[in-house]
Parts: sequence; structure tokens; C-alpha cells
Amino acid sequence: MFSSSQFEDSSPLAGGGFMSSQLGGSTPSSARIRDMQGLVPATVKQISEASQSGDEKSSFIIDGVDVANVTVVGMVFNKNSRSSDVRFHLDDGTGRIECIRWVTERLDTGDLVALEDGTYVRVNGHLQTFQSKRQLNAFSVRLVTNFDEVTCHYLECIHFHLQNSKVQSKADEAPDLSFSTPVRGASNGHHPASTNDFSMQYNADGLKSFDKLVLNYLQQPSNIDREMGIHVDELSQQLKSPLEKIKDAIEFLEREGLVYSSIDDYHYKAVEGL
Repeated sequence: MFSSSQFEDSSPLAGGGFMSSQLGGSTPSSARIRDMQGLVPATVKQISEASQSGDEKSSFIIDGVDVANVTVVGMVFNKNSRSSDVRFHLDDGTGRIECIRWVTERLDTGDLVALEDGTYVRVNGHLQTFQSKRQLNAFSVRLVTNFDEVTCHYLECIHFHLQNSKVQSKADEAPDLSFSTPVRGASNGHHPASTNDFSMQYNADGLKSFDKLVLNYLQQPSNIDREMGIHVDELSQQLKSPLEKIKDAIEFLEREGLVYSSIDDYHYKAVEGL
């Protein structure tokens, strides 16, 4: 299902073990924490060890969290371009996973030409299983130009793992603690509240009013359908706000995994399914 990594032990995460199921990271139980609505930083090892709650269409569980969309950083191998899509394997030092980027516009084709074997990329995509094989259906593929981004991604993965393992451990020790205090979610009514501080970073209801205003504009159906995304200048004009304020809000939303850059650093789209 997943081929071994070409990086072997050279990666900071290769055989790292911090994502091992020994900590209960991918075992479904009553300690499942919450649904993750934004982009989750993940490694191929985490994805390969993630469990599914049901059939191939069910969500994945990583560190007790229901995950649908992830962001992964690694090296491109076995790129295969066709008129309808571009397929390649992403190797992040912990394993390999097949990625598929469907080409919907000429611009997509041109943007993916620079994608070559041996280049580092960040892939934002939706996890799926097809014929018992896990894949990443990419909605954004961006070249990594600064290797610090790779290191930063590893740290984000470690942070995510440790924070959720800590909360899950507390839940196992005190199973009678209430995790069902109703709070209003971003779009699905009421859901159980979580005591995990890290999860609040991904809860759209916790956004400041202006950040939420920007996110709401990007989430409009007509804007979701725009493959290229929304230019920051358009956001500034439509929301009648200074460009710097728009950029600050975008930077925050991107950091929280709620939006992502599409064709360049000026066009952005909201993560679907929030």
C-alpha cells in the first residue's frame, strides 16, 4: 500500500516512532477527540498508520482526531502527466503516498510543468482510499523554495501529535469526564466541545470578526468554484479594507489551515468542507 521511503534514516522523522500506535495515535476509541475542520499537518507515516472508522469513504483517524484534509511536505518521485491529471509519489522520509492533481484549466497545466522528480513540494489535499490504496487528492501543489519550510512542517507534525496524544491520554485516565458540552460549530450546528487548546486554532468560530469576514467571502459558493482562487486585491476592494489588513488576516487563516494559496502568493482559496 505504501512503499518505503528513499530517504531511509536521513530524515528527521524517518523511523521516528513519535507517531507510533504505541501512544494510541491511530486507534479508534472512546477517547476520540474531535473532527478537524481545517488542514492538518501530517506525515506519510501518520497517514499509513491512520485507521478508518468504517468503509473506504469514511474519515481517517490520526491521534484520535477525525481528519479529512491534510498538508504534507516531501520530494516528488515518479511524476506522470496526462491531459486530465498529474500523478506522482510524495516521499517525506517516513514513507510514500500517491498524489493526484486533477487539471481543470490550462493554468493548472502550466503551473505543474515545473513539478519534476527530486523537487520538494507542499501538497494540500483530501485523503481518500481507492481499491484499498490510500491516496491524496490534491487541491494545491506548491514548490518549496526555502528548505526551512520542510523543517517547520516536521515541527508542526510533532506539535499536532504531542498535543492530541496528551489530551487523549488524559481522556483515557478519566473516562467519565464530560466532552459533550454543546458549542456551536462552524457549519454543522452543535458538536462536543474539546478541552484541547490546539484544536481551537482550527475552529472558525474562534476567529476574530475581521478574519471571519475574510473567510466568509472566500467561502461563498461562487468563489469556491473559482479554480484560481481570489486575489488579495479583490478582497481589499470588496471588503473595503487596507491591503495590509487583508494580508494579515490571510496569513492568520493560512496558519490555522483554513485557507491556502492557489496559483501564487496573491490568490487564495478556502479549504472546502469547513
